[in-house]
Amino acid sequence: MKYGVWNVSNPEMNAVNALVAGGFSPLTAMVLASRGMKGPRDAAAYLDCNAPLPDPFLMTDMALAAGRVGLAMSRGEKIAVFGDYDVDGITATCLLTDFLRKCGAQCVPYIPGRLEEGYGLNPIAIRQLHSEGVKLIVTVDCGITALEEALMCQSLGIDLVITDHHECKECLPDAVAVVDPHRPDCTYPHKTLSGVGVAFKLAAALCGSQEQVLDSYADMVCLGTVADVMLMQGENRVFVARGLEMMRTCPRLGIAALMAECGCAPETVNAMSIGFMLAPRINAAGRMEKIELATELFLTDDEDRAAELAKALCDLNRQRQTVESEIYEQVTASLALEAPPAAIVLKGETWHQGVAGIVASRIAEEYHCPTFLICMDGDHGKASSRSYGGFNLFAALTELSPLLESYGGHELAAGFTIHRDRIDDFRREITRYAKEFFAQTDTRTELDVDCAVMPEVLTVAGIDSLKTLEPCGNGCPKPMLMMEKLQVERITMVGGGRHMRLRLRSGRFGLNAIYFSTRPAAVSIQIGDVV
Repeated sequence: MKYGVWNVSNPEMNAVNALVAGGFSPLTAMVLASRGMKGPRDAAAYLDCNAPLPDPFLMTDMALAAGRVGLAMSRGEKIAVFGDYDVDGITATCLLTDFLRKCGAQCVPYIPGRLEEGYGLNPIAIRQLHSEGVKLIVTVDCGITALEEALMCQSLGIDLVITDHHECKECLPDAVAVVDPHRPDCTYPHKTLSGVGVAFKLAAALCGSQEQVLDSYADMVCLGTVADVMLMQGENRVFVARGLEMMRTCPRLGIAALMAECGCAPETVNAMSIGFMLAPRINAAGRMEKIELATELFLTDDEDRAAELAKALCDLNRQRQTVESEIYEQVTASLALEAPPAAIVLKGETWHQGVAGIVASRIAEEYHCPTFLICMDGDHGKASSRSYGGFNLFAALTELSPLLESYGGHELAAGFTIHRDRIDDFRREITRYAKEFFAQTDTRTELDVDCAVMPEVLTVAGIDSLKTLEPCGNGCPKPMLMMEKLQVERITMVGGGRHMRLRLRSGRFGLNAIYFSTRPAAVSIQIGDVV
């Protein structure tokens, strides 16, 4: 159906038995064994949410970064924390701003306007901050490719400290410090920190106690880590588990207000709640050019104001959904006229820059190929791109960089600017590049299944036991289970005819199932079929 190949793991029974003997339920043990766990010790390491956090000073240039920020505080210099307009960037900006202010620093947050300034450190922002008397700029979740901007800071007498988590190019900016776990000379053990994770490390280096900083900001680190789809292993599991606990028990005013406004109960909040309920509403601020709503939400100490801001973000998210639907319909109408491509490159003269990335993600999933949507503004376009099937966007854009004016991002999501005259050349070359990649791999329509199960193991207690795997996410996904040889007894259309409800049977077991956004004819299912 949606996936051409189902990769079904077959757990070793010796491993399953060892895990059950170690206290795991049979169903959880099957999932863990399918993921390569040989026994309780392997599983404990995989699921550990209390591992010790590595020393921040293991990061290259962390001592220089902390030293320069500390000097600015002792001198009373004005510091600007410069971030990005997504959840990771917003939480990183607010975490470091709030931390420095509570340390007595004169500190202002700055997140660029998505449309007029674009992503990352830029001349408009640098001149503005210089006019306000800023002596030190600390970037969070951006800056690793800001070569020219670093030189501009020098010319204006502004010191620059860069903290980022994106891929590095060959040359690093000439800054006081460049802290990024992806630096080739960085030996920090965890390369998969989010932008807010790196900002946390800087705050911890300044504080001298990671535990103290995590007690105050675990919720922010959790939000950015989950929203940026970081690997849910090692240090990130600690961040997310601690953050979720903070959000359940004593969330800061802004987060509590947002959860209340969108109906996210504190006692049930998990990584999925963040990804599908909280993150889209926070992201809406940056996408719809109202970034101040999100930054104020995280920094306010006024309960009434927090409620107002939460409502404004939810309203803004509804506007974003309307704009997204309009772009999506235009894109799918264009693609209806074409054969399935190896890569999709489309431009729109009126598309909203802040929403194009969401549409690109939907199109990439539906058409099983990397997607590049370019929002035009005169002779220039800004593109949002999303990967599919292991295609490395950053590597591809690096290869085709002579066609681009600028680019940045990582393997799964990236952006670039391009002149109108180069778009056809880019489309041709990226299609060639994608064809060559997918000719060597056949992973575009594969589904990874943890294990096949019999209906009798799907008890309430068995399903509840899978909570042991939380927090789930990239690298520790929610369990994917498969049942075979189920007969379709009944088909009912629900949701105004949009969704298909099935009644399935396996021997004496009857099960209800739902198949969203389809009809029987579209997926060739009828009563009596065995699925």
